Amino acid sequence: MDKDELKKYVGDDKIFLVDAMKMIDANSVGLIYVVDQSDRLIGCLTDGDIRRWIISGGDLSVKIDVAMNRDPKYVIVEDADIGMKRMSEEQIDSIAVVDDKMRIVDIIFYEAYRKLRKQPKRNALKGIPVIVMAGGKGTRLYPYTKILPKPLIPIGDIPIMERILNRFSDYGVLEFYVTVNYRKEMIKSYFSDTFHEYRIHYIDEEKPLGTAGSIRLIKKRFQTPVIVTNCDILIDADYAKVMDLHISSGNDMTIISSLKNTVIPYGVLHSKERGIVTSMQEKPNISYFINTGMYVINPEFTDWIPEDTFFHMTELADLLMKKGKQVGMYPVSENSFLDMGEFEEMKKMEERINAEYGK
Repeated sequence: MDKDELKKYVGDDKIFLVDAMKMIDANSVGLIYVVDQSDRLIGCLTDGDIRRWIISGGDLSVKIDVAMNRDPKYVIVEDADIGMKRMSEEQIDSIAVVDDKMRIVDIIFYEAYRKLRKQPKRNALKGIPVIVMAGGKGTRLYPYTKILPKPLIPIGDIPIMERILNRFSDYGVLEFYVTVNYRKEMIKSYFSDTFHEYRIHYIDEEKPLGTAGSIRLIKKRFQTPVIVTNCDILIDADYAKVMDLHISSGNDMTIISSLKNTVIPYGVLHSKERGIVTSMQEKPNISYFINTGMYVINPEFTDWIPEDTFFHMTELADLLMKKGKQVGMYPVSENSFLDMGEFEEMKKMEERINAEYGK
């Protein structure tokens, strides 16, 4: 690996966590190695480390060393040939190769193992119901949605909703509850002609009920946590880990959130009394977490949704918090959230899927 390539996987200990998260997004291997000002290896930071830091209430505007693992895995260059063996034994997917001064000279990736780790845990969500909100008109996607309902708009050569259902099916989900309204017969017809192992139950909205209102039309009484998702998003995450976090944290609702970075295209002034300027910041980058439109909710709280009322999932979250219930989040990186709600985002989604899956 040459020096330019190595830079993708190595960050110094002075960078901020938000910048480390961008690096991890860009290199697509889920981690970076951390070096000090003398380029000596001192740690490793994974996307899981960052997620745990955020969930514990940590801020992304702190230096990388607060969340990194200070015991990184490495081999000295003379023993590089045992790197693959160590990765296999310790079930890790990469290892740093260092010289006698602990400077990184190479990184070995156990590609086969890394790909295996990214495979969904089959049956991890067996018995978990998934509700897909597919009744909207998709007005932001006109004129496409004058012809097709939003769930059937293709991303690559597969409709977005089919991609969503297939993704959950990889984790063992067999029961889907799909709320439909606009051009609902086209949706039903498409999936009736498509082979799949799962079963789809359709819930007909006679009028728009928002992103939560139609859930009250489902007659089934659920006994497990329920996943609710919009029909126009893809979340590239380990859904088994999402469910594990929801249960282990004691959340009543978990919102899957995504990092969003926004650059203010102007110089920003900071001031105090009487308009005295104290400092200036040129084109600052603001980072925050947004709601992706995917949720996990404990089954008893579906009864908190009012009947025959236009009601959103965000209103349910607000109601839970007001009543003292625990609403948590499961953060994913910016590149892990794909949204086709607008033309530009739909184009990005298609490019990303074409790059990863070739279709």
